[in-house]
Amino acid sequence: MKRTCILLMFLLVVLVSSAHAVRIKDIASFDGVRSNQLVGYGLVVGLNGSGDSDQARIQTQSVVNMLERMGITTSINDIKLKNVAAVMVTATLPPFSKQGNRIDVLVSSLGDAKSIAGGTLIMTPLRGADSQVYAVAQGAVLTNSFAFGGQAAGAQKNHPTAGTVPGGALVERELPNVLAGRTTLRLNLGQADFTTASRIATAANERFKSAVATTPDPGSVMFQIPESYANRVVDFVAVLEAIEIKPDIHARVVVNERTGTIVMGDNVRISTVAVSHGSLSLVIKETPQVSQPAPLSKTGETKVVPRTDLKVEEESRRLLVLQEGASIGDVVRALNILGVTPRDLIGILQAVKSAGALQAELAII
Repeated sequence: MKRTCILLMFLLVVLVSSAHAVRIKDIASFDGVRSNQLVGYGLVVGLNGSGDSDQARIQTQSVVNMLERMGITTSINDIKLKNVAAVMVTATLPPFSKQGNRIDVLVSSLGDAKSIAGGTLIMTPLRGADSQVYAVAQGAVLTNSFAFGGQAAGAQKNHPTAGTVPGGALVERELPNVLAGRTTLRLNLGQADFTTASRIATAANERFKSAVATTPDPGSVMFQIPESYANRVVDFVAVLEAIEIKPDIHARVVVNERTGTIVMGDNVRISTVAVSHGSLSLVIKETPQVSQPAPLSKTGETKVVPRTDLKVEEESRRLLVLQEGASIGDVVRALNILGVTPRDLIGILQAVKSAGALQAELAII
């Protein structure tokens, strides 16, 4: 029984100590291993009279060009369309995508269409920043919305002029393999930090029992691929990404004055400071009174007599002393004793920062 209790206590300590550890793959990415944005111009057909109007000539010209490529000669003046909408198609090409893989696309109306719900996206080439076609999109558009109405009333749900085509794009061109033949790799941190970069390099060197990692700057870590992994770069990256470390963060308080939102980091500390919070309410109400003579009286005149109601309220608050080194939990509990609201807390934090007692960065967004 005693050994069981000791084992449970040991496991509890291990779990608590590793609670804040995260994998390297969750806070950093390797140089070159990234997604790429694609964009294209297309047409959505099959709409129920909710397409672009005649004033938007772009979709009419596009239909004429499409028909000419199919061997049908027509004029832009001979076509009037209500079931076609010009759209922009966007997608994200994941790294290491292969030919034939499917990716989701986002379809957004470009003209004055009322809705693209129920439409079909016609074959649309998707290009990258280098103007090369990397995927081709086509399929039924899903909007999860509707828009109906007449001259006097209408009804709408969600956003009917934008939708998705799940798996609607086929990858036609592959990106170059950035890992082939590499002898070094660079790991880019999501947030540059000296301590975090040093911890990653230390943990990697301990894992591979050699000096495989160096830190040229706080935003990246360089790795020399060991000889045992010379032809197995993927295996080396898999082992490296699974290493767990505890990232370091700056002491920061983020304040959004528009919504009254306050987010504080665990490392926020304050010096000894006294805080007093109170509110003074002053209400002045003018209610003029009309004084007039009695009916059928021979003397007297009507006059307006001013009347002012004055009400002053001031809440009594105690002076609270926050000791040096207080944690964020101590700060919150102490300010809750004062009964402050989130918006009042914003003003208090700004005042504490101005007094030099807040040992953290105050970011106002």
